Amino acid sequence: MTSASRTSITKDLVVTRTFDAPLDEVWKHWSDGEKVKRWWGPKGFTAPIAKMDFREGGSSLVCMRAPKEFGGQDMYNTWTYTKILPMERIEFTLNFADKDGNKLDPATLGLPPGVPQDVRHVITFKSVGKKKTEMTVTEYGYTSEQAHDLSKAGLEECLDKMAEAFAKG
Repeated sequence: MTSASRTSITKDLVVTRTFDAPLDEVWKHWSDGEKVKRWWGPKGFTAPIAKMDFREGGSSLVCMRAPKEFGGQDMYNTWTYTKILPMERIEFTLNFADKDGNKLDPATLGLPPGVPQDVRHVITFKSVGKKKTEMTVTEYGYTSEQAHDLSKAGLEECLDKMAEAFAKG
């Protein structure tokens, strides 16, 4: 295997969770800015901004703010939607961005090598009981274990916060 072909191998991230919430409520936590603010970002982070343009071809701008002990900086992402099948599937590309939504290279933000500039996401939703929803998040394109594992840890904490939001009502 040549070094060129070795670097083209990607590690996709797949995380499935079952929430104690009806499908429409889980869906709203991706489509409603006020609900996104409740869970976006790892534990201890806040999400002061979630400007949603939730439609195919639309682009949302979300911000996660680090806690003071981690520097307190704001980190922005855009989610540019390529497919939305209501209550079933959301496909979007995540990009790291500045506060105005202009795309930034993840490496310039201090992220580890292996984090792609365009992170394709597919979120699927399935009702699995009276008030239970199974959601699977798939992120594509990581080229290093470190980048994959960092994203997985962050996603798991975001989904923990989402589960807490459902528990609080």
